[in-house]
Amino acid sequence: MSNIYKALQERILVLDGAMGTMLQAYKFTEEDFRGERFKDYPSPLQGNNDLLSITQPEAIKTIHGKYFEAGADIIETNTFSGTTIAMADYQMENLVYELNYQSAKIAKEVANEFTAKEPHKPRFVAGSIGPTNRTASMSPDVNDPGYRAVTFDELRIAYKQQVEALLDGGADLLLVETVFDTLNAKAALFAIEEVKDERSIDVPIMLSGTITDASGRTLSGQTAEAFLISVSHIPLLSVGFNCALGANLLQPHLQAIANKTDFAISAHPNAGLPNAFGEYDETAEEMGEQIEEYLKKDLINIIGGCCGTSPEHISEIARISGKYKPRAFVVNKQVLDI
Repeated sequence: MSNIYKALQERILVLDGAMGTMLQAYKFTEEDFRGERFKDYPSPLQGNNDLLSITQPEAIKTIHGKYFEAGADIIETNTFSGTTIAMADYQMENLVYELNYQSAKIAKEVANEFTAKEPHKPRFVAGSIGPTNRTASMSPDVNDPGYRAVTFDELRIAYKQQVEALLDGGADLLLVETVFDTLNAKAALFAIEEVKDERSIDVPIMLSGTITDASGRTLSGQTAEAFLISVSHIPLLSVGFNCALGANLLQPHLQAIANKTDFAISAHPNAGLPNAFGEYDETAEEMGEQIEEYLKKDLINIIGGCCGTSPEHISEIARISGKYKPRAFVVNKQVLDI
């Protein structure tokens, strides 16, 4: 049994918080993003956070360390936009393998350091696989509803390249996250299964969708339960939701799936909803109180934070999570009464 399954039997696992929120505090300039290597690159690079794994690796390493120190069991690689499709915005498609490999390598080095210090609490690296900036289910052109900006096969090929690099760099598991279009997610899951078959390996997969608004549906129109049903053919480690909503608004969607699946349940909500300036100002204590309601209702196996969350939020989440047992879930067809 994988170490992460063993850890999930013992406790609720804590995922890290927002990488982007932490990077904003550095106030990196265009020159910082470029570094020496890309100083003459023809495209603007500021905002390409994934690139910082190459040009500002110490910042990425420091942020990972802060989240582990705060109590995280799992950190995500700095690869949310690490596909050729997303990197086309910066004309950096040819760097995708290196970006993912280096991001996973940095994260794994930090995880190993903390595991060595606390062998009783192994740390894990989740290869972050974002949704890309294109959708396979819907047309971006209101005048041509049949048009698609990307095909399933294009997504599959892009995701496969990302998955291979993340695994080569040392990722322990894969996190397909912020899913707004289930067809995009299915392309990622198909690519992962291809790599698993080709390498004769098994790798735990977390899948996390996004409920986009008060309608309780993903952008492509699925309810939480419909989302769960449409991905349950894949042997997942966990299924859950992240982003878009704060912890209190996310709770009913977790309740909608928690008693309908044998998978572990994950959540990493935002620090509330953004204010008028697009900033998140929900405190760690406020967020912690809301997340404790998840735990009282026995909804969660893996919990962390998304937009606006910091090590302070994760520290509070870890403190509260330590008081509760995770919900029972199935591994190898056996229910683990945790």
